[in-house]
Amino acid sequence: MAWNEPGGKGNPNDPWGNNNRGGNNNRGNQPPDLDEALKQLMDKLNGLFGGGKRNNNSNGGSTGGSGGFIGILVVVLGIVLVFNSVYTLDEQERGVVMRLGKYQETVNPGLHFKLPLLDQVIAVNTTAVRTLEIRERMLTEDENIVEVELNAQYRVADPVSFALRIEQPERALQVAAQSALRHEVGSAIMDQVLTAGRAELADRIQIRLQDYLGRYQTGMVLTNVNIKDARPPEQVRAAFDDVQVAKLDKERIINEAEAYANAVVPEARGRAQRQLEEARAYKERLIARAEGEAERFNKLYAEYRRAPQVTRERLYIESVSEVYTNASKVLVDVKGGNNMMYLPLDKLMQNMPAAPGSTGLTSADFSRLTDQVLNELRTRQGATQTNTVRREGR
Repeated sequence: MAWNEPGGKGNPNDPWGNNNRGGNNNRGNQPPDLDEALKQLMDKLNGLFGGGKRNNNSNGGSTGGSGGFIGILVVVLGIVLVFNSVYTLDEQERGVVMRLGKYQETVNPGLHFKLPLLDQVIAVNTTAVRTLEIRERMLTEDENIVEVELNAQYRVADPVSFALRIEQPERALQVAAQSALRHEVGSAIMDQVLTAGRAELADRIQIRLQDYLGRYQTGMVLTNVNIKDARPPEQVRAAFDDVQVAKLDKERIINEAEAYANAVVPEARGRAQRQLEEARAYKERLIARAEGEAERFNKLYAEYRRAPQVTRERLYIESVSEVYTNASKVLVDVKGGNNMMYLPLDKLMQNMPAAPGSTGLTSADFSRLTDQVLNELRTRQGATQTNTVRREGR
């Protein structure tokens, strides 16, 4: 029969120990007393932790209750200490273990144990890249005021130095960055800070700032330092912009002049070299022609000495042919009659320069020109005959 069935009087399976309760039949079906159950649980805990069994008198009950409370407190405290003695570190962190305030060791990522209440673990992220931004207004070497925005990226290389050597590492980095920035900007002129020298200035700031961090033993390493912006104060921005525009115009004009010089000078040198080559070639051509003429004359003189008459006639014919080749008029010598002039009109028209906008002579123009020439010849021939008759009449 189950322990909780009705009429289970004196049931040995009753966990609440209510075997003797309900001496009357009218109380056998009532639920167990919670106070009685709690007292029994406290008795068992006292037995486990050496508190002794519970007595029926009042003094023994008081002693057993206090001993059970202490036992529960000890169990809870043990559980809390167990949970506090276990900790984990992820892949980006390193743990700096402090035992009683003194550095003990540096642990790697993973599951680790520590002594409760004795050890303290400081987790430091050593892979994340952190950023520092500062803005400062300062004087340059030429006593001009500039506003500079600096961006520095860094990470923790030594977790022990970062956690223990200095109290506020980020604050120390900010102060060191301000000092390095002021030192380098104060050693440069305004044009270098605002224009082309900005990258070189950032490199010098990074070197100086890293030296400061090393001497302070902060455990931080710079990965990049960049000057985001450098500008004059707002009060003189308009004047500064005018100066910059003038400088840009100056640079543009200089570049244009250099480009023009680079285009003209090689061309002039090329023309000069061409003239020199042409003069040299002309000189060599004249010398070669003179030498050839002298050689020809020597050979011709040798032939002339052998046959003077034949050589003279040949020279005469060659000379006349050379002269008539370039002549536009031909005079025909007729034996026993008057000399006649022959005009090669086609050759004459070829040698005449064309008028601007003209399209050339047509056949009608040639016919009209021929008629004019024939009339002119007849007129001259008639005048010649008249003069001859007059001479004969005299």
